[in-house]
Amino acid sequence: MAELVPLAEELSCSICLEPFNVPVTTPCGHNFCASCLDESWTVQGPPFRCPQCREVYPARPQLQKNTVLCAVVEQFLQVELGREAVPEEWTPPARTAEPSQPRQVVCDHCLKAAAVKTCLVCMASFCQEHLRPHLDNPVFQDHPLQPPIRDLLRRKCPQHNRLRDFFCPEHGECICHICLVDHKACSPMPLSQARADLETKLKNKLTITCSQINGASRALDDVRTRQRDVREAANRKMEQLRQEYMEMKALISASEANSTREIKEEEKRVSNKFDSIYQIVLKKKSEIQSLKEEIELALAKQDEFEFLEKASKLQGVSTRAVYIPKVEMNHELIKGVYQDTLNLKNELKGHIRKSQEKKPKEPTNPGDPGENVPSPTNKSRPVKKVAKEEKKPKKPAPAPAPDSVIKGLIFESSEPPTDLKAVGLEAAASQQSLSFAKAKVLGAFLAKSRAELLEYATKVILDYNTAHNKVALSENYTMASVAETPLNYRPHPQRFTYCSQVLGLHCYKRGVHYWEVELQKNNFCGVGVCYGSMERQGPESRLGRNSASWCVEWFNTKISAWHNNEEKTLPSTKATRIGVLLNCDHGFVIFFAVSEKVHLMYKYKVDFTEALYPAFWVFSAGATLSLLYPK
Repeated sequence: MAELVPLAEELSCSICLEPFNVPVTTPCGHNFCASCLDESWTVQGPPFRCPQCREVYPARPQLQKNTVLCAVVEQFLQVELGREAVPEEWTPPARTAEPSQPRQVVCDHCLKAAAVKTCLVCMASFCQEHLRPHLDNPVFQDHPLQPPIRDLLRRKCPQHNRLRDFFCPEHGECICHICLVDHKACSPMPLSQARADLETKLKNKLTITCSQINGASRALDDVRTRQRDVREAANRKMEQLRQEYMEMKALISASEANSTREIKEEEKRVSNKFDSIYQIVLKKKSEIQSLKEEIELALAKQDEFEFLEKASKLQGVSTRAVYIPKVEMNHELIKGVYQDTLNLKNELKGHIRKSQEKKPKEPTNPGDPGENVPSPTNKSRPVKKVAKEEKKPKKPAPAPAPDSVIKGLIFESSEPPTDLKAVGLEAAASQQSLSFAKAKVLGAFLAKSRAELLEYATKVILDYNTAHNKVALSENYTMASVAETPLNYRPHPQRFTYCSQVLGLHCYKRGVHYWEVELQKNNFCGVGVCYGSMERQGPESRLGRNSASWCVEWFNTKISAWHNNEEKTLPSTKATRIGVLLNCDHGFVIFFAVSEKVHLMYKYKVDFTEALYPAFWVFSAGATLSLLYPK
């Protein structure tokens, strides 16, 4: 019967799960029992939907009986009944054997002794003693005797008071020989023959019933299996959705941090301009104040020779009113940042609105749950579109005006004071000595406190597409740890395949960026930066073992700085928080041990040639790196 199971499923109604009974066909091509579909649509009401493919019909379709399918179902049922006559998994029970010592029939006369005969005329059973009249008296010689019959009253015909020895199959009742006159149009038969015929028929029916029970049991198992498959498929899809939404939230959070940082940098640039102007105006005021005091001293001199000599010098000094140049924020930049954020929000709203208005498409075969569920390797990633929309063109910030221009606007003097000339010479000398300036900037950053470093704080998000299969990402992609079993990430050209490493989502080409990493069980882990072109396969893909990466690494209790496969052993530290400061403009990266204060661990001075990514390595079970974004 196994080969008929697929055909049985095709010839079964998906509503009642039974073979079609008066099958009808919907306009979309699906078949149902006429009564099942009528009841379903009566309860559902307009608009009417196909129970299988969910096709919508505004008006109730007029359906006709599918005569061809009806004939096929009838032939199939006949074949199935013939094949199920003797099922393999069931054998009919053997007839119960008669007891070796049947229960004795009591004499109807004395009600004590055992009966030895039953009189079919007297319709009574007699023991040996009370049977004697039937044996000796000629009056009873025409009374037929039989072995004792139990339940004589129940077997006695109520109409003729005779034993019912025949069975009428047409009326389904036992009759006596006198009743045969009334049943001459029927086909009565002796009880033993009737029993044998009905016993054979009941055995066949019992065989079919047991086969149907087995089929129902298999159907129940199949329903539970399909239900479990649907539940597992839904759970897998919900987990995939959770990962996608976590990544989208992380991307939006990173976009917010980047936009906020741009406005902060613009505010800081303008504020530094005003600081420079303030210092110059303060110096100008001091010079004018000194000139005023010298004039007052000259006017107080009594000696005409000294007065004339001093007055002639002071007369040659010219002064003008202080002029403050127009310095303001780059409103185009701020407007562009805000507009990009607004566009991203509207685009996200549009996508959400479209997804809510779109009619959900259900599987065409409800009996095969999970068939249309894509595998994890083929799942779409709408978050990447959001990421692309998030990227906005960098608007070049206006170049800062040289100090000489600012000074000229402020003083409007044809001959600046002697001290201002010296300041201009120092600025020119600093421009000529670039290396000295870089060293000076490096020293300034090394002397900064943690609060000053946090002004350059950048929110770092881990890139799912670079994570090794043993690296588990959590907490909105801001935490990396070692998984107990491979996570079976989908293949990606940027994914690490040799070392358990992961990179940050965003790269940095310009500016100053600072982030902090919290280490847990830090006996096998590493923190650093690398070029995007660093290898993803083989031993050379490990941080610090190539010319494209720089890192600080914990290997058990040993702390080392690595670059280009060269190791520099560092002093041990009890700090569990590491700060990384990257200055792309002046070419250096600094690693700090962060506690109540920041302490230098190691620094690299490099003329970076590519954009840099935050990079992380975790190896031992339980090792966890958490990216912090202090505000």
